[in-house]
Amino acid sequence: MKILLTGANGYIGMRLLPVLVRGNHQVVCLVRDKRRIKLDKALEESVDFYEADLLKKETLADLPQDIDAAYYLVHSMGNASNFEELESKAAHHFAEQVAKTNCKHIVYLSGIVNDKNLSKHLKSRKNVEEILLNSGVPTTILRAAIIIGSGSASFEIIRDLVEKLPLMIAPKWLNTKCQPIAQRNVLQYLEGILLKEEAYGHIYDIGGPDILTYKEMLLKFAEVRRLKRRILTVPVLSPRLSSLWLYFVTSTSFFLARSLVDSMRNEVIVKKKGIEKIVQLPELIPYHQAVERAFQRIEQNEVISSWKDSFNHSRIHINLFDYMKVPEHGVYRDIRKVPFDKPKEQVISNIWSIGGKRGWYYLGFLWQIRGFLDKLIGGVGLRRGRRNANTLVAGDALDFWRVLVADQEEGRLLLFAEMKLPGEAWLEFKVISEDHQCYLLQTATYRPHGLAGRLYWWAVFPFHGFIFPGMAKRIIRFEEKQREIAEKEQKEEISA
Repeated sequence: MKILLTGANGYIGMRLLPVLVRGNHQVVCLVRDKRRIKLDKALEESVDFYEADLLKKETLADLPQDIDAAYYLVHSMGNASNFEELESKAAHHFAEQVAKTNCKHIVYLSGIVNDKNLSKHLKSRKNVEEILLNSGVPTTILRAAIIIGSGSASFEIIRDLVEKLPLMIAPKWLNTKCQPIAQRNVLQYLEGILLKEEAYGHIYDIGGPDILTYKEMLLKFAEVRRLKRRILTVPVLSPRLSSLWLYFVTSTSFFLARSLVDSMRNEVIVKKKGIEKIVQLPELIPYHQAVERAFQRIEQNEVISSWKDSFNHSRIHINLFDYMKVPEHGVYRDIRKVPFDKPKEQVISNIWSIGGKRGWYYLGFLWQIRGFLDKLIGGVGLRRGRRNANTLVAGDALDFWRVLVADQEEGRLLLFAEMKLPGEAWLEFKVISEDHQCYLLQTATYRPHGLAGRLYWWAVFPFHGFIFPGMAKRIIRFEEKQREIAEKEQKEEISA
């Protein structure tokens, strides 16, 4: 069967793709830029790519005609003031073009929208449902509440709150009820409902076996993590203050925080039942078990996709690869070329482990301050971390950077800054050989915008004088530094 998968490089899309391939389907991934997806060789043979922008109708003109079914997994959390208009436009273009193909079934993953007084975000989801149901192609809508799985936005936000705050003074929306669902169950429903004629034209709510308040979800999460937490809810926090609270405490963007807070006043509990008669799951995974499984994935470095890799909140949006060529004119540069005599693979491994929990090797507190200042002015800050502790691929979020090139064989890593700047910045690491000597070439490039951009560069220039050379040397000497720290701690223990 030939299946069109939109949102293939999104959080659920990246998880659903291997499921469909294992089901012996030929998958056509509709993406803006196929270079953003790096697949295992086992998947590549069963996957084709169709590059298009759903907001540009003309790019869909050559959509394959022989598709049997389509998944619509495209949605926004309000990264633009007119996101409702954009979502509607994208859905109309998709519906119109798919109706011209042989497609027999559209499956759309939406959100539970059973309340009357819906948030803008949920109203937009409901509007997309209506557009697809009126497309002329049999459509099934699956409405999910909060999805619990490694890398999901909801999971990571709950994790941030629980692990960082022993005591939470939280808004009253923490008493709103929700029916969270494990990511595995979502994928099972998406796969199982495909081409089931009895589901055509129907809407189903999908949820797990537990109905919990957001407060109960936080406390149960804490139990799984063996943490003692106390939560006090107060009625005085306005939606804007609640959004700011969520934004500063977690790794979310302000746009996402605002959308979440607006939506959390709506109960998201399964009411439109019936899917259980069509798709019989082996089990509905309880909330605590879904959390435990998510951490197993994290500990094993098997997080396939993360909401943080989404471009919905990126400064560069869909034009990621327009920044792959670092400019040479009208820029400021800081270049560090450090020789080393240890195995290249070891240095490359240290480069590939940068950021996240390991940090930036030198004067980490200054990087933390820079991340905090970025948060203060509405930036992404450092809290996004990284999806996987050992691997990086193009498109990954890496703290307040975005990975543009990650060629481990060549020893080249190129990052683009997503912190708020009066200009554009790149940070590049290369391992090179010259005259039988290996070097780490570390280049920071900055292209200023106007006078403000130039003033910014010269304001931070003194810090570059010790941060960048220190970072390059520590990348090379990381193992030695770790041994020195261990030996010092051992001596202190003996002395004590």
